[in-house]
Formats: sequence, structure tokens, C-alpha cells
Amino acid sequence: MVRENLAQVRRHMEEACRRAGRQTDEVTLIAVSKTKPVSMLMEAYEAGARDFGENKVQEILEKRPEIPADARFHMIGHLQRNKVRQVIDQVTLIHSVDSLRLAEQIEHEAAKKELHADILLEVNVAREESKFGFFLEEVENALREISKYPHITVKGLMTIAPYVEDPEENRDIFKKLHQVFIDMKSKNIDNSNMSVLSMGMTGDYQVAIEEGSTMIRVGTGIFGAR
Repeated sequence: MVRENLAQVRRHMEEACRRAGRQTDEVTLIAVSKTKPVSMLMEAYEAGARDFGENKVQEILEKRPEIPADARFHMIGHLQRNKVRQVIDQVTLIHSVDSLRLAEQIEHEAAKKELHADILLEVNVAREESKFGFFLEEVENALREISKYPHITVKGLMTIAPYVEDPEENRDIFKKLHQVFIDMKSKNIDNSNMSVLSMGMTGDYQVAIEEGSTMIRVGTGIFGAR
């Protein structure tokens, strides 16, 4: 099932890229494996998946040793400051940096371990009370503050769009974030390279790709419902 689902998602990615006049290799697929057993991750791995997204630090720590070393784990869930120490050297990218205090903690732990952390700023485009993240108008200030940290590189932006039945309803969300992404890229702020725009999940990733996403996070579409 996982292999077939993955193939279908890749086909849909190709179609969305074609519609947008983009190359397929401009978009990275993250298989969101939260709550899924290692056996399912291995099925995806054997079908070519290399990027896996997890919501919980504990799951990353448990699964990481069980998966071949060339697999990359992404922290996509809300990260508590007291868990940064455990996960900072286990992931390729932290997508969910939603406050200056969390960034400060990441800098502190990265400096202690003498390593470099790549992060995305989480942006709450729709201003949903149930979600974390910076508002659009706060992004530039956050980027300028966080870029002062020598052990962090801000690679781009991430959003979790509202849950909708019709993915077209989220097109405007993706458009707005893409515009801010382009604006921030044009400012050439130190310690940020604005190469990653992480937006789009199982229900709306095709629309997100059409609106400029470079990274999509697909769980149910690959592994089935929880």
C-alpha cells in the first residue's frame, strides 16, 4: 500500500509542477511518519523516500536508529524548549520554530554541542488561535533577530494551512506566504538563505506546489489514515 500511495503522490506532484511550469526536483517530498511503525517507514524507504517528518521528539529518537543512515528526519511538530537538547543533532531541519525564545534555546544547545542547526520559521498565516507561529507582519523582525545567532541558519518559512474540504480555499494562504518568502529572500539577511518554503499537506499539496512550495509534508496520502 505504501509503495502505491507514494507513487501516486509523486504523480500528483509531477502534474502540479507541470501546471505551474516548474521542475519536479524543485519540490522535496517529506513522508510524515508520525505514529507509524518502523516497518511502514521502511516500506517507504525501500520505495525511495529519504525524508521523514515527525511531530514528537520521542518518536524521532526511537525510529532514527532503526532506519538506514541516509534517511533524513525533519522535526515538523511543536517543539518544546526543554526537548531541544535531545533532538538537535538528530534532525536535518526543524520546521517549527515559532518563537524567539525557542530560537534562543536552539542556539544555546547548538553552541554547546558545537554544531549548526538549520531551521524554518513557522508562520501562522491564517492567524488561527489553535496554531503556533509568527504572524506575517512579524516575520521580518523575527528573521533579523534570529539571524544574529551564529549556530543557526534560517533556511526559509513553513506554514500549516487551515483544514479545509476544498484545497482551493487555501490558495490565498499559500500565495501570501510565498510573497513574504520572496520579500525576505530579496533582503539578503545574514545567516538566512531562504531556499525552503515548506507548505502543503495531504489535502492541499498540489495547490501549494502551484503557489511555490519547495517542500510538502504528506502523511495520510502515503501511510493511510491514523
